[in-house]
Amino acid sequence: MKTRILLITVFFVNSLVYASDTIKADSLKPKIIAASPSKNTSNVNGILFKYFDEEEGFTPKKVNGLGMGFNLVGIFIPPLLLFNLPGADHWSFNSYEIMPRERMNKINGVQLSLINMEPTVTNGLEVNISSNIGVYTVTNGVSVSPLFNMHDEIKGVSVAPLANVGQKCRGIQIGLYNKCNDFRGIQIGAWNENGKRKLPLINWNFKGSKQ
Repeated sequence: MKTRILLITVFFVNSLVYASDTIKADSLKPKIIAASPSKNTSNVNGILFKYFDEEEGFTPKKVNGLGMGFNLVGIFIPPLLLFNLPGADHWSFNSYEIMPRERMNKINGVQLSLINMEPTVTNGLEVNISSNIGVYTVTNGVSVSPLFNMHDEIKGVSVAPLANVGQKCRGIQIGLYNKCNDFRGIQIGAWNENGKRKLPLINWNFKGSKQ
C-alpha cells in the first residue's frame, strides 16, 4: 500500500513538472498569431493582438511583425490631454521608472494602437492615437499620431499635429508644439523648445545638449 502511494506521489509530481516545462516551452516557441495578456505568449513572429495593457504581473513580449493594441482607455485620454495642452511645457517624465530593455516589450516592425501603456521598445513604425502614456518607452524609427506623441526616448522622426513631447530625442520633431529636454536635431512647429533654446517655426540643437 505504501509503495502504491509513493508511486502515485512520484507520478503526480513528475506530471506537474512536465506540465510546467511544457508551458514554458510553449511560451518560448514563436507564434504566428497571438493574443495578450497571456502567460503562454512571449514570442511572436507575425501578429500580436493586445486587448488591454498589463500593469501588475507584466510579462515582456517580443514581436517580429505587427503589434496591435485595442485598449479602450485610449479613447478617453485625448480629451483629457486637450484640456492640458496649454500646460504641455510642464509635462514631465520624471516619475517614470527607467527600465532595462530585457524587461520591456520589443516590437520589431509596426506598432498600431489606441494607446500604449506598457514599457515598450519599438524598432520601426509606431502609430498611436494617444501615443505612450505613463510608462517608459523607447522608439527607434518613425512615430506618427493624429494628436500627441509622448516619448521617454526617441531616435528618428516624431510627427503629431498638436504636440510632440519627449525626454531624450535624436532626430526630427514636427508638430504645432515641440518640446524635448535632451534634444539633438531639428524641431519644426509653431513653438519649439529644447535644452538649449526656445524658438518659433524652426529650432535646432546638434551639440552640447542637456545630459
